[in-house]
Amino acid sequence: MRLLPMGERAVLAEVADLSAVLSLHAALAENPLDGVDDLVPAARTVLVAFDPARVSREVVRAWILDAARRAPDADASGPLVEVPVRYDGADLASTADLLGIPVAELVSRHAGVEWTVAFTGFAPGFAYLVSAGWPYDVPRLAEPRTRVPAGAVGLAGGFSGAYPRETPGGWRLIGTTDEMLFDPDAAAPVLLLPRARVRFVPERARIAAAAASAASGGHSGKGGPDATDASSRAGNPSAPTTSVPARTTAAAPTSTPTRTAAAHAADGAPALRVMTPGAFTTVQDLGRPGRAALGVARSGALDRAALRIANRLVGNDEGAAGLEIAMGGLVARAETATWVCVTGALVDVDIDGRSVDAYKPVLVPPGAELRIGPARAGLRIYLAARGGVVAPAALGSRSRDVLAGLGPDPVAAGDALRVGVPASAIPVVDTFPWSVPPSLLEVRVTVGPRADWFAPGAQPALRGATWTVSSHADRVGIRFDGPALERTRLDELPSEGMRPGAIQVPPHGRPVVLLADGPVTGGYPVIAVVTDAALDALAQARPGDRVRFRSA
Repeated sequence: MRLLPMGERAVLAEVADLSAVLSLHAALAENPLDGVDDLVPAARTVLVAFDPARVSREVVRAWILDAARRAPDADASGPLVEVPVRYDGADLASTADLLGIPVAELVSRHAGVEWTVAFTGFAPGFAYLVSAGWPYDVPRLAEPRTRVPAGAVGLAGGFSGAYPRETPGGWRLIGTTDEMLFDPDAAAPVLLLPRARVRFVPERARIAAAAASAASGGHSGKGGPDATDASSRAGNPSAPTTSVPARTTAAAPTSTPTRTAAAHAADGAPALRVMTPGAFTTVQDLGRPGRAALGVARSGALDRAALRIANRLVGNDEGAAGLEIAMGGLVARAETATWVCVTGALVDVDIDGRSVDAYKPVLVPPGAELRIGPARAGLRIYLAARGGVVAPAALGSRSRDVLAGLGPDPVAAGDALRVGVPASAIPVVDTFPWSVPPSLLEVRVTVGPRADWFAPGAQPALRGATWTVSSHADRVGIRFDGPALERTRLDELPSEGMRPGAIQVPPHGRPVVLLADGPVTGGYPVIAVVTDAALDALAQARPGDRVRFRSA
């Protein structure tokens, strides 16, 4: 085992193979350490994320090494979950042709083996399943689909999996399930957790089991006379008919609906009516830390310091939800007298045409219009309203995750923003020190876990070049234009845990910094990691701005 650095707040434990990953993850999970926030198993690694204020890196490393000594004796198996499936996928016949077997055999083999959840990633609740009884390595599609429906069951490499929600994807689709794979409102939001054992149950088997149960006077479970033998629809008249007990949970919608802040009228008092939302405005708090093992990113405000300051200046808890406004341009009318504070990027703020200061609590009288102009420096503006914005929560946070589609919808014209109860009185502040976000940022970085995948000159090039923020910059990540960083290893990196601040290098050689909505696993090597403090400053970088990476 190798212990590799992943920034200031994580260690990447690399082991020999997936079996060792499952054993190590089981040993770590059975003996939790205070201060460790996340365990993220992947193809050959376990990412251990920790809070340096509660536990030191040295203690975390010792804990991992102790778990590794116990791992061979650990029970790496979890509960058995049965997933009903209709073998009706768009790629079923072509995948069978690719493997040189009949469709019936592909279905029989897929449903006839027991799978294990190796890790989750790509999207919340998306489980990468492996099986010792699965002999095939299935190539991904040459051109990924722009839309894969929720519930699609697919194959890629040696993995199988099911899409919890509609997303793009390049897996070969062989079937469909109606199971709710991810429900952010449930006590257990993810159906397929790491180490769980999984069996896919074909519709015909479910119907046979239901009929047998009904004949003996028992419950029929799911299925019934309207259930479709989808394997025969796919040209497979000889699909397996072995009776397997069906799960008894009710069928669920194939996507999780979200509601706008305006629709959540039962909570909080009306404060502001949005007239113009600006370029892109979302509700954000401090996010969902500690849920990466479920495939759920941290999300939350990208410039956490700006949100914290805005909240404190209107008497809120610093983690209360506010608005994150990209590039400015928001106009809102006060429904009632509302204290607000604007922080972040450099903008002009006025109330009914009267200029007011940023980084200062101001009262918006009933009926008055609050206008936030376009950002003149920096990218993201934060608006805190006294009491905090009340909006639908998902997994304990009101943050909008743009990659996963979690949290309240982006703010739209006509939305009524409601507020809750403030935490304290408004502080007496004459001025609050702040600075204009610069167009040349110096960003501190530490060495990444895959620095040895790069040529000797790559690290000096990363730190010596002046990089330009490209137009490909959003809440998921920032791509930079500049010199290509040369790799010495060109093979594919098995997926491994990622963190906000990870600097990935795709095959084109230009660095990409993952931000708060970035995926929790990824397959590009990480050459370096942005320090946690520098992430707030990087959140204000706009296309065309220049960045220099410096050693922490």
